[in-house]
Amino acid sequence: MLGALGVCLTLAAAPQVPPRFVPVRAFTLAWTHSIEKIRWEEDYRVQTDTAGAPVLVAGHARILGSGAGMDPPPDAVHHADGWYEYQPHTAPLHVLRLTRSPYTADYDWCVAGRCEPLRAVMPTDGDVTLLKPCRQP
Repeated sequence: MLGALGVCLTLAAAPQVPPRFVPVRAFTLAWTHSIEKIRWEEDYRVQTDTAGAPVLVAGHARILGSGAGMDPPPDAVHHADGWYEYQPHTAPLHVLRLTRSPYTADYDWCVAGRCEPLRAVMPTDGDVTLLKPCRQP
């Protein structure tokens, strides 16, 4: 019997720290750009590919404004509230590398409209956290 789908979080520089399984099928990662102070949000779904392997599929993405080197893609729709919304054109992903610096705010981890700092789900070592679609170990 196959385990439940979700994401496995690991610290890239600390393989001795056990991975953390989070049973989730849809989530949003959000952050504020450290220099431009502009909010970004990206939606993801965990699903299986044609071979049954877990993958991350990008959903809608949003940027609250624009800044130097941070222009929204040409197909983004600008809303009256300042958000640019677009659909990323990426293939299904097998891993997201999240740089979590001690000098900037952590990512926000949002599920079903509720957000909390990612450190509430997986502590950080101030380096890279790997987020992979997986099945419950």
